[in-house]
Amino acid sequence: MKTYFLTGGMGFIGYHLAKRLLEDKNNVIIYDAQKHYIPIDKSSWPYYSVYRLSNLNKVCKEQGMQLTMIRGDCIDRELLRETLDKTRPDVIVHLAALSIAGICSGNPTEARLNIFDNTMVVLDVLKEITFPFERLLYLSSSMVYGNFPRDDKGIIIPVKEDQPCEPIDIYGAMKLSCEHIVKAYQCVFGIPYTIVRPSAVYGYTDCNRRVTEIFLSNALQGKDLLLDNKGTHHLDFTYIDDLVEGLILALKSKSSLNDTFNVSGGKGWSINQLADIICRLIPGTKIKRVDVVPYRPNRGAQDISKAYRVLGYSPQYDLEKGLKTYMDSFKKDIKNML
Repeated sequence: MKTYFLTGGMGFIGYHLAKRLLEDKNNVIIYDAQKHYIPIDKSSWPYYSVYRLSNLNKVCKEQGMQLTMIRGDCIDRELLRETLDKTRPDVIVHLAALSIAGICSGNPTEARLNIFDNTMVVLDVLKEITFPFERLLYLSSSMVYGNFPRDDKGIIIPVKEDQPCEPIDIYGAMKLSCEHIVKAYQCVFGIPYTIVRPSAVYGYTDCNRRVTEIFLSNALQGKDLLLDNKGTHHLDFTYIDDLVEGLILALKSKSSLNDTFNVSGGKGWSINQLADIICRLIPGTKIKRVDVVPYRPNRGAQDISKAYRVLGYSPQYDLEKGLKTYMDSFKKDIKNML
């Protein structure tokens, strides 16, 4: 049994990871500022906050494990230091960030504060603490790569971890900067780390208005699906359970120390394909395609062979299976969201 310290642990990914860690009979400390960066869509954010906490408490009771909830911002150096000294976790997972690329581009100062600056504070505190810990896991992003490369025929090539990173937006640039500073702190201060790069994560309780959530919500309400750039944009969609499994494997593996891994579905899907799957799952859904200049990097599949080889990671959900699972959970509660 270990104790895990999750910054941003009440967010979408943090909640699912915390739940899995508790189910595996580990103690979990959630350190979360309870920020929400987009306008609240009716009751969605308050509802999911209550839902997540209720579920975590239920798992704790069933498993006989301990969940500690602390409201705190990673920028608050003194509180963070005091909390770590008091709880003495075995592993720190740094998830807290402004995770919405569009908002980062419109608010770069806020992005810096809530992505790069807060990571600097976490690292600076970790270099001073006196108790031993196994590692810091930093959650990065596929956005660090920028536009994925193409072959001579224009086909997008899956990116490997050693692919040159050339982010074209604020979010990707901030995430890459954090990767560099994490590595620097390991070299200078000996802080062990693992970096994970997920891509287009989706699943139940996401409420940051990502494309999968928007499309499912609209389709279930009988609204059209609006496809920017005529739906030609590509993403490596990753179901939340696959990402959590990858994170668990990375946290357990000694071979993952001081290394970086792509953890995703491992396949590129167009937004057209996403919309077509939802139309099959929810008959009668209509699609509208419009011309919009792309404002995010055009991505595709991440090469996940390294995660397979080193961690034993193998995703279990293709996009159709993941969306069906997501939809079944979503449909149970959609009345609460409208």
